Amino acid sequence: MAVKFKTINKVHKEFIEKQKMFVIGSAGAEGFINVSPKGMDTFKIIDEHTVVWLNHTGSGNETSVHVQENGRMTIMFNSFDKAPMILKLYGTAEVIHDADERWDEMCTYFNEFLGARQFFELKVELVLTSCGFGVPQYKYIGERNKLEKWAKRVGREGMKVFWTEKNVETLDGEKTNVLERSK
Repeated sequence: MAVKFKTINKVHKEFIEKQKMFVIGSAGAEGFINVSPKGMDTFKIIDEHTVVWLNHTGSGNETSVHVQENGRMTIMFNSFDKAPMILKLYGTAEVIHDADERWDEMCTYFNEFLGARQFFELKVELVLTSCGFGVPQYKYIGERNKLEKWAKRVGREGMKVFWTEKNVETLDGEKTNVLERSK
């Protein structure tokens, strides 16, 4: 049975900090719904109502457009070990690019990473936990470092070329503004 909470409590924080992966969900008013798995050290709890996620350069940029359109975002964490649980954070997000005033503030929450494309700050309106009994168990093997190696190899200018080729338009044909909102 699902249990609703208005804030991120200590138990939620401890659970989130143990997870190696999370999933972002977003959608525009029309078009495709996007879900995207994330990892690495890219998620921080700021307070009981606020979380920040560092979004690395990737093959698409759907979430950015959805958040710019309506702000809606869901973040899901699953336990894959012996203690099952699913935790979802629902709320309204803001996307922050490197040309935005809040970029430097966001950078203070994370180690510097060349592949950073944007940050998302989520104001949490609902925390939902459920049993997770149907989620299988998996063993964590380790982080992948291919993205970091690629980012170091191509540099910031190479990433902007990649953004031009892969990140300026969503699957639905919407403009992402990734280049316009970047230095």
